[in-house]
Amino acid sequence: MPEISREEVAHLAKLSRLALSDEELDIYAEQIDSIVANVSAVGKVAAEGVKPMSHPHDIETRMRPDVVEKTLTAEQALDQAPEAAEQRFVVPQILGE
Repeated sequence: MPEISREEVAHLAKLSRLALSDEELDIYAEQIDSIVANVSAVGKVAAEGVKPMSHPHDIETRMRPDVVEKTLTAEQALDQAPEAAEQRFVVPQILGE
């Protein structure tokens, strides 16, 4: 039984403001369900005693010191903005809300 339904894909498409055809909804539902099945299979692997890692090779992550440095003031950052209000950039609405 599929875990991701065509209706769920249609709902996600609507939220994402994507116009998908009926054929695309069926294709994407099948593809997403396949991805979910593959990811679920990874969780079934016997991994007891295996050290978690983010990379297959031993690497040392180098971190820079966390130092506070002088930055722009709000006035400096906004001094050439086309429009600013309440110390923020004013941008046009894109969603019509």
